[in-house]
Amino acid sequence: MNPNLVPVLGRCLVISIVVLLAWLLMIVFAHDWIFRFHTQWFDLSRSQFDAIHYAGMAFFKLLFLTLFGIPWLALKMGSK
Repeated sequence: MNPNLVPVLGRCLVISIVVLLAWLLMIVFAHDWIFRFHTQWFDLSRSQFDAIHYAGMAFFKLLFLTLFGIPWLALKMGSK
């Protein structure tokens, strides 16, 4: 096992959480502006827009937990 892998996975996990929280805060506090920005190019209803972002956040969360969280936790538990 590479000893540098645990901190790298931890940093990747933290960065991914920050990106997810930034995405969430942008959707919560700038929803209308982001909706108007996207509907300039795409014909979306509000419910479609919300569903796309909800599914995108869920997929992103699943992806970073699978790629960074589980390996980080396994390596942390295995190093003790």
